[in-house]
Amino acid sequence: MPDQNAPELSRGSDRMNSDRINVAFWNLQNLFDLEVSPIAAELEYSPVCGWDRHALDAKIRAIADVIRQMFDGRGPDLLGICEIESERVAQRLIREIGRSDYRLAHVDQSDITGLDTSLIYSDQVFRPGDQWPPRGHNVTHRFPTRDIFEVSLKVLANDSDLVVLVNHWPSRKSGRVASEPHRITVAAHCARLVEKHLKVSRREYLELRDNEVSLFRLNQVWDSNVLVMGDFNDDPWNISLLEILRAGFSAEHLEESIRFVRGTLPSWKIYSERPAWLFNPMWSLLGKPDQGTACNTESAHPLRLSDQFLISRGLYFGQQGLIMPQQSPGIPAVNIFRPEVMLTRRGRPREFRRETRTGCSDHFPITTELQVLR
Repeated sequence: MPDQNAPELSRGSDRMNSDRINVAFWNLQNLFDLEVSPIAAELEYSPVCGWDRHALDAKIRAIADVIRQMFDGRGPDLLGICEIESERVAQRLIREIGRSDYRLAHVDQSDITGLDTSLIYSDQVFRPGDQWPPRGHNVTHRFPTRDIFEVSLKVLANDSDLVVLVNHWPSRKSGRVASEPHRITVAAHCARLVEKHLKVSRREYLELRDNEVSLFRLNQVWDSNVLVMGDFNDDPWNISLLEILRAGFSAEHLEESIRFVRGTLPSWKIYSERPAWLFNPMWSLLGKPDQGTACNTESAHPLRLSDQFLISRGLYFGQQGLIMPQQSPGIPAVNIFRPEVMLTRRGRPREFRRETRTGCSDHFPITTELQVLR
């Protein structure tokens, strides 16, 4: 049951008039249901291993408490989550948070029976977009889990579109080198999804007339709002993110709009081969020591920045009704949320302990904002 003493976070129509949208992502660390699935059994999440109703209730309460603390007690309007087993557990979490405006973007898939990715959104800020229903992508098939969750939303305040890709890429438990090909495979699929939203199809392109209207159409798609978030199990400089997904820390890759070539539209070959770069604002956090979202057991660096936001040029420049506000010129504002209740004595994320029913997750959440342009 929701905490009766928890603050009322649903703000009703006030959210529709807000110029800021609070955004968060969090890896919830094995939030399994009580019915033992093959993955739960493999990871020893069963009653015989201490994963019972009391442990589940305690973990959901702890997670909900942290979510309610985000954004100075206002909570997120858009929350991506991963390592949650089912829609039923996600709905339990929403009830515990106590936000009456929260809705769950979810799609049932027969091949998804384990840890999942989901998206929670406020119906006072968003409605389902034109490309509803959401789509799940199980890329590597190493486990029956969802690697990428694709959701289309519409912002109520100004009717702008937003595509969200919630990611949970293969872990490093078998070692970084051995597991890297799996993450590269998922990164390549994610890159294709990004390109699908930032470019028109070959059929549509070949049907375009060679005029200003067609050029406007190409740039309208090129400037679409795409927000990629997730636990990538790689740092910003790793091959999967920097080279395969093309998520860099330079706006130079984002600055070029689509232009006429000698007075005509570019050929399909030139257009189709044009790289669709993303901007990775998480690099800005690396200028400070000891920055990261999860403990790193394979390196001398104690934390790894595996949880990240990535944005399209549309969100970077504010081309279509939404922009990620900047904390300094050219650098969008992103944060790692470290409430006191989540910190160990060494400043690491306090993972949930079944024997004591304390802690939350082995990952810190990350937060940012989107500004609504009217």
